[in-house]
Amino acid sequence: MKFKMTPMEKKWVLYDVGNSAFTMLVSTIFPIYFNYLAGNAGISDVDYLAYWGYAASVSTLCVALLGPTLGAIADTKNFKKRIFKWTLAVGVLGCVILGFLSSWIWFLGIFVLAKVGYSSSLVFYDAMLTDVTEPERMDTVSSQGFAWGYIGSCIPFIASLGIALGGGSLGLSMQASMTIAFLITAVWWLVSAVPLLLSFQQKHYVEVSGHVVRESFARLGRTFLDIKKEKHIFVFLLAFFFYIDGVYTIIDMATAYGQALGLDSTGLLLALLLTQVVAFPSVLILNQVAKRVKPTQILTVCIFAYLGISVYAYFLDTQTDFWILAVLVGMFQGSVQALSRSYFGKIIPAEKAGEYFGIYDICGKGAAILGTTLVSVMSQITGKMNVGVSAISVLFVVGLLLFRKAVKMNEEREKCE
Repeated sequence: MKFKMTPMEKKWVLYDVGNSAFTMLVSTIFPIYFNYLAGNAGISDVDYLAYWGYAASVSTLCVALLGPTLGAIADTKNFKKRIFKWTLAVGVLGCVILGFLSSWIWFLGIFVLAKVGYSSSLVFYDAMLTDVTEPERMDTVSSQGFAWGYIGSCIPFIASLGIALGGGSLGLSMQASMTIAFLITAVWWLVSAVPLLLSFQQKHYVEVSGHVVRESFARLGRTFLDIKKEKHIFVFLLAFFFYIDGVYTIIDMATAYGQALGLDSTGLLLALLLTQVVAFPSVLILNQVAKRVKPTQILTVCIFAYLGISVYAYFLDTQTDFWILAVLVGMFQGSVQALSRSYFGKIIPAEKAGEYFGIYDICGKGAAILGTTLVSVMSQITGKMNVGVSAISVLFVVGLLLFRKAVKMNEEREKCE
């Protein structure tokens, strides 16, 4: 039977279409424009890559600190949408401001602010999954979100790319072209969130009789203790910390890495557009396969595939190599994120989704500080960018071993219940 999403599930998926446009911009045009600003200021290619990595690390560290706290507060009745709205506003406003900046240091600073707003909004968006659908539908709804996010983000990206590459023929300066490109993305992102903001109802929550913030911190402390006792959740989060760190590092650093290698900017952008196009059917196909086998088996395949991708990236030095890398990433990028999100959503208490997804975000986007910092530090110490890239493969090996252990523990737990 064909899977049909409910109106609320569609509105939830639509936000993935919007926020993915910002992700696409961050992984493509942002680092290229920053390279332009840094080049004007006399920054070397190695330092440019390092500074971009440090900025990504700072933003993820901020989210790691804020996520669990805000998530705990969001689990209070009627708070989830409220905090989601404010984090969305920070991200969208930061995206708009970036288009008006010409200083590389100010650009990095506002980029961190916009990235924090974006990543924080995803903590609450992910937690909304338990409110908009049922556990048996989570794998498919989560996969639909990533799939339509990938293909939907291509629309504002193509418009932004056209402005960025063709602005000169229209008499636009680089600054004016970037202003328009960033504005297109910000408007697309904001508009896609409106249906969800208007319709979302928080079904799962905790009642608070006293001070919201004080009780939220108390609940958060108890949740950390609960996770330590729930070994299957703890080991999964540890596994997720490692393998998704590698995934996000590749996403965050791909264009910057290609730029530092001296590859053609237009070719890099088109290759990453191809990643989005490939990702759309790949997520849906792997989701269908996951219905016939265990979703955890598909996740295992995805992690192993990323191990191969990270090894391949070590030898990357031509435009053709980058195109091949883009296709390989597109095949597995969406599924590893979608199935991780839905698997976690099924093993946690629904009424504490905000708290748990806040912690999940520490182990996800917050964990990416390890990979991006590793690439940056190793690149500067050795003067060779591929040395830092090669270290990412270790993250996938550790993550894969821990994930298989977590799955086994959860299966044993379910048998005992």
